[in-house]
Amino acid sequence: MSRENVVQLMDTTLRDGEQTQAVSFTPAEKVSLAKALLQKLKIDRIEVASARVSEGEKEAVTKLNSWASREGFINKIEVLGFVDHTLSVDWITDTGGKVLNLLAKGSLKHCNEQLRKTLAEHIVDIKETISYAQQQDLQVNIYLEDWSNGYKDSPEYVYQMVEQLQDSGIAHFMLPDTLGVMSPDEVFESLTDMVGRFPTLNFDFHPHNDYGLATANAMFAVKAGVSSIHCTMNCLGERAGNASLSEVAVVLQDKLGKTVNIDESQILNLSRLVENYSGKRISDNTPIVGADVFTQTSGIHADGDRKGGLYISALTPERFARSRSYALGKMSGKASLAKNLEAMNIELDPDQQKKLLKRIVRLADQKASISADDLPFIIADLLERNHYNYVELLNCSINSGLDLESTVSIRLRVKDKIYKASGSGNGGFDAFIGAMKKVLDKQTFIFPELIDYQLRIPPGGKTSALTECTIIWSDEKNQFTTRGVNANQVMAGIGATIRMINLKLHNSNS
Repeated sequence: MSRENVVQLMDTTLRDGEQTQAVSFTPAEKVSLAKALLQKLKIDRIEVASARVSEGEKEAVTKLNSWASREGFINKIEVLGFVDHTLSVDWITDTGGKVLNLLAKGSLKHCNEQLRKTLAEHIVDIKETISYAQQQDLQVNIYLEDWSNGYKDSPEYVYQMVEQLQDSGIAHFMLPDTLGVMSPDEVFESLTDMVGRFPTLNFDFHPHNDYGLATANAMFAVKAGVSSIHCTMNCLGERAGNASLSEVAVVLQDKLGKTVNIDESQILNLSRLVENYSGKRISDNTPIVGADVFTQTSGIHADGDRKGGLYISALTPERFARSRSYALGKMSGKASLAKNLEAMNIELDPDQQKKLLKRIVRLADQKASISADDLPFIIADLLERNHYNYVELLNCSINSGLDLESTVSIRLRVKDKIYKASGSGNGGFDAFIGAMKKVLDKQTFIFPELIDYQLRIPPGGKTSALTECTIIWSDEKNQFTTRGVNANQVMAGIGATIRMINLKLHNSNS
């Protein structure tokens, strides 16, 4: 593969992504994410912090650099520093770092009004910091902050800055669209100019997503000749965020035929890890990593896929260690249902399928959310089978009070035997789980890990409304979802748990 065909990706989730409102990674989280980005995703470079921010930041970067030195990743870890002569450089060298991303003013307005200096004065300060950094054996890259506005309003300032710094041993000149104001055409024209004027320099492009154009702008930057793109996981970043790493990686490969050095099968794992650590949930329809992006809802689409893969593109779920699914709802047809039944190795005759599809549509009209995990229970109810009725909760009494531990008493049928048990815990649901374990431990049943627990009522619902509880469980390497519906919130969770137990018991007996 020619060098010209490879585009580097620099992930700045741990630095610029941390400027997302209310996002702050702990030192342990930073180290964990950095290791995953470098070892699992195999990203080219990561920017992990800003120098001199806090002692916690310094602790995290020191631990990370210690690990990276042992594992051979130290030159891939970069830290943002400032034009402050020795201060940022000393901070980075104290942590064991090797790369300084120096933040300089890329627009005349910023230089004059924020620094209150001329370009000549600013250049003197920049070169002083660069010289000191190089004496400490640091590689130096340079950000031209607000470059997009600087290029538009005062291009001569930008040209002069680069001309005066091009022989300073800078590895990457990094050009940010700091406020996300550029269009793809503007990106292409301006970067074509920069690359053409300075053909020996390495230019990075750092897009923001204020107009929703970050991925498109990254694409046009590469078309203009830029060899490195900055991005974040899950589009984290200030305001509307940065360019999405997953989108940029896929677009550069599929639309421009470029090579990027990442393991696509790890994108979803990294996205979920960032989601958990940041507390910022992505929407279900987020490209590449959203929960629903490989789900076909229309029955027509499912029919086309069955007959010839008519609705399948190069953007296949298998690339990302995912699988295609077919939604069940009022838009479903026979093909959608057949796809789900095939995946679960369930055989129904045409009349049974017709009745089942009618039941699914009726439930969907009532705004019920139906997943593949619900399908066996709908089938069991429809056909009056007991395949998924190994465990039945016959009675459940819960007592809770202010500053009091909750207690529960249950009467339970497991297959053909009746059991009684009691439990206590931090809330009614916790107490119920404790009681269930007393019974099911005798059956050698192993509870899966509870990953997520969500409660909701219909929009505009009253306090007496039915509550839907959705629980995501993790069993070894597989995740699955069960739901329960009840006017009592705790009982809704209990219903979802009983479904989980019956599903696991059925699978173990299959």
